[in-house]
Amino acid sequence: MANQSWMWWALPALICGGTSAQVLTGVIDIHAHTDPDSTPRSIDAIDLAKLAKSRGMRGLVLKNHYESTASLAYIVRKEVPGLEVFGGIDLNLTVGGINPAAVERMTMVNGGWGRVVWMPTFDAENQVRDSKENRPFVPIAKNGELLPDVKQVIGVVAKHNLLLETGHSSPEEGLMLIREAKRQNVQHVVVTHATRPPVRMSIAQMQEAAKLGAYIEFVYDRQAMADTARAIRAIGPEYCILSSDLGQPNNPLHPDGLEAFFAGLEKEGISRADIERMTQKNPAVVLGLP
Repeated sequence: MANQSWMWWALPALICGGTSAQVLTGVIDIHAHTDPDSTPRSIDAIDLAKLAKSRGMRGLVLKNHYESTASLAYIVRKEVPGLEVFGGIDLNLTVGGINPAAVERMTMVNGGWGRVVWMPTFDAENQVRDSKENRPFVPIAKNGELLPDVKQVIGVVAKHNLLLETGHSSPEEGLMLIREAKRQNVQHVVVTHATRPPVRMSIAQMQEAAKLGAYIEFVYDRQAMADTARAIRAIGPEYCILSSDLGQPNNPLHPDGLEAFFAGLEKEGISRADIERMTQKNPAVVLGLP
């Protein structure tokens, strides 16, 4: 049975019918938080997949800050055939931090749907310092140089043709990661929610990241539509990806948030064609889909 906590948010889809599905046709959300999780979520992965498919979406990347979602992606694909569902691993303390062995093991999970490696997020040094917390963190660089284990993880990403995401790294760390990924012939890199705390890349830094070959991710934020549109115009939609970063109990469900996101950007002058590129073509490229 569907989790009733998300049913209110599903009403727009039921009311709008075909119009809603048309807005999301072919969309791939590369940043979807779901249950089961160790923090509260608004919907579980199977119910989200069913909802996404009913709204015409092409795919999802399931994200968990604290454990691999490769196995979950396998189960969801079995329960909801016809939807491209992927998982990944976030290199926080719970998986051993910067742990090449954990990344290698993720690639061995049945199905091969573990496709994404996020550098540390909530346990990132940049996150812990930005939050002014006094607790252990996962460093990725020292004295302006990436740590050896980070370079080794990037090598594993290159070996298995995975997608590397910069996580909650600082702008400077993010650029170091992109340069090293390029040096090791990693095919696809995404700067995780580049404008959101604690990342806060400047437009100049985002332009540099794009010039180095990375995609810049922007996520749903109803308070930042004008700033997001301005950044997209400065960088170019061919280097940008729009995703939800949703799943929090007090936020809209992923498809509803994406619809609101797209509508807000259109009001700011971003064309429907550019939105389709940033939500269909670009995510498919980074996930290795045709």
